[in-house]
Amino acid sequence: MHRFKSISEFHNYSNLPKSEHPLISLVDYSKVNYATNSDKIKWMQDFYSIGLKRNISEKFNYGQQKYDFDEGVFSFVAPKQILTITINQNIKVNPSGWLLLIHPDFLWNTPLAKSIKNYDFFGYDVNEALFLSEKEENIIVELLKNIQREYQSNIDKFSQNIIISHIELLLNYAERYYERQFITRKISNHQILIKLEQVLNNYFNNSETLINGIPSVVQISNDLNLSPNYLSSVLKIVSGQSTQQHIQNKLIEKAKEKLSTTELSVSEIAYELGFEYPASFSKLFKSKTNVSPIEFRQSFN
Repeated sequence: MHRFKSISEFHNYSNLPKSEHPLISLVDYSKVNYATNSDKIKWMQDFYSIGLKRNISEKFNYGQQKYDFDEGVFSFVAPKQILTITINQNIKVNPSGWLLLIHPDFLWNTPLAKSIKNYDFFGYDVNEALFLSEKEENIIVELLKNIQREYQSNIDKFSQNIIISHIELLLNYAERYYERQFITRKISNHQILIKLEQVLNNYFNNSETLINGIPSVVQISNDLNLSPNYLSSVLKIVSGQSTQQHIQNKLIEKAKEKLSTTELSVSEIAYELGFEYPASFSKLFKSKTNVSPIEFRQSFN
C-alpha cells in the first residue's frame, strides 16, 4: 500500500506537474496517470481530497443501488482513509474532472480546521458519492477554479482567508446537494428505514444477540451494508432522528413491553436488554419517558 504524506508525493506518483502550492492543489483529472501497471492501486493519504469525475470506466453504486445521476460524480475523502482503485484495462475511456487536494496544515488557525470534521460526507464510503446535475456541476467547477486562481496569483495576507471562504462555500453547496439527493431518493431511503426496523427487531427479540450488550451504531450500519455517517444522514432526512436515537427508541419500546406484560424485575429487564448496569437502564428510560421503570409499571396496576 502506498502512503502519500504530502500533495507533492501524490503529484509525483500520478505523473503530474510539480504542485504550485505545497498545501493545496487543483488537479486536472484527465492528466492523472498513475505510475503502475497493476490493475489495482491501494493507498493512504494525509490530506483531504474532493473529486469531481466524469467518464470513468466503472459505474458507481450508491447505497447498494445504481442511479442515473451520471453527469458528475462528487466524492470526499478525509486524511488517513484507505483508498482502493480498480482499473479496468479492457475499457478505454477519456476520464476528466478535477481533484482538489487540501493538506490539513493549510487549515490551521482557521475555523474550518475544526468545522470541516462536522461534514458527514467526508466519512462516507467511496461508493456513496454525490451525484450532480449539470447545473450543480457547473457551480462546483467554478468554485474549484476560483480556488485555483487564488493560489496561482500573488500570495498576500488575504489569500488564505479567501481560499478558505471558497472551500467553505464548496462544502456548503455539497451539503445542500447531498440533502437533495436524499430527498430525491425518498423511496429508497424509506426502504432503509424498513430494513433498520427489521434489524433492530432481530436484535431486541433475541436475547442471545444482546449478551454482548446493546447494539452499536457501527453494528447496525454494518448489518445494513452502509457507513455509520451515511446511515445517520439518511435517517435524519427521513425521520428526523439519528441511528442512535432509533436504537434507543426500540430499546424503550421493548422495555415498556416487558414492564407491562411480565413480572421480571427492573434489573432483570435491564440485563435482558443488554445493559451492564440496571442504573444505566433506569436513567435512560426516565430521560425518554419522564417516568422511572417502576412508575411506568405501576401505571398498569
